[in-house]
Amino acid sequence: MQVGFAQLPAQLQRGLKPLYTLHGDEPLLIQEAADSIRAQARAQGHTERTAFTVAGAHFDWSEVLASGSAMGLFADRQLIEIRIPSGKPGKDGSVALQQIAEWAPSNDSTLTLVLLPRLDAATQKSAWFAALDSAGVVVKVDAVERAALPTWIAQRLQAQGQQVAAGEEGPITLQFFADRVEGNLLAAHQEIQKLALLHPPGVLSLEQVQDAVLNVARYTPFKLAETVLAGQIERAARMLDGLEAEGEAAVLVHWALAEDIRTLQRLRLALDAGRPLAMALREHRVWGAKEKLMERAVPRLSSAQVAQWLVDAHKVDGIVKGLKHEGWPERPWPALHRLVTQVARACAAR
Repeated sequence: MQVGFAQLPAQLQRGLKPLYTLHGDEPLLIQEAADSIRAQARAQGHTERTAFTVAGAHFDWSEVLASGSAMGLFADRQLIEIRIPSGKPGKDGSVALQQIAEWAPSNDSTLTLVLLPRLDAATQKSAWFAALDSAGVVVKVDAVERAALPTWIAQRLQAQGQQVAAGEEGPITLQFFADRVEGNLLAAHQEIQKLALLHPPGVLSLEQVQDAVLNVARYTPFKLAETVLAGQIERAARMLDGLEAEGEAAVLVHWALAEDIRTLQRLRLALDAGRPLAMALREHRVWGAKEKLMERAVPRLSSAQVAQWLVDAHKVDGIVKGLKHEGWPERPWPALHRLVTQVARACAAR
């Protein structure tokens, strides 16, 4: 049975299951989900806890199986945690996890918690994951996307008795907060807790938030590329500045942008040739967030426009590697800013 992170508290209230699997790439939310399961387990007598971390191809699963099949030595009930940081249990691990899933529902003395990173679609179709899913509860912990971040911050503030001002100031405050913590949810949580220490329950002004919240945002070249396709010019410029400040390699940022420009050209050419855009997206393996962004952008772009971007991307590639091109900035990051701005502006045009 699969549930979302938000549905987990209600599921726990309905009754504790013998097997839980958490997977996702947001450490804060994974930790909170695991803590809620541990708290419920302790309340029901699972006071003996054993943890295993699967590291390397030669991990010995026999100890895990022995712990799971035995009664607790110092308590009537036990909690077994299995961490698989790579998300790949291996051949022996696959067999062991299927065995655990087989006996878990009939073993009232043991609760098993499996912790995994974000899994791709192929891994979620594997035999061991299907066994865990059928025998217990699987919680998929999705990251909080930028568009949902202001609401997430507001909910966390409300939980500690605080809220932003009403009227126009409120959304401005939340947007400012989100800009400062984007891509770093753990730090966002810490900044929210800091506001509880600095100010009493009640309304927080924009000035109070601006004075207290540090700039702890973290960006990736791939999130930048999505922002460019979305036509968010100011946010893209802010992300570029952040990536430069963090010491990200300009060559990696350029590669992410150039890959998307090449994909835009392939899709535009397919559209010009009379192929349906949905078919072209599948053929060029575009899915997820980028599928929607490119589906929106490609029809409004001309072939000549995208072809020029490819030429410009080639020039920026040279600048990143130390070459010079007339009419372009000599340094990599200003050149990247120029390329990002022209693509984002076209993608934003109505």
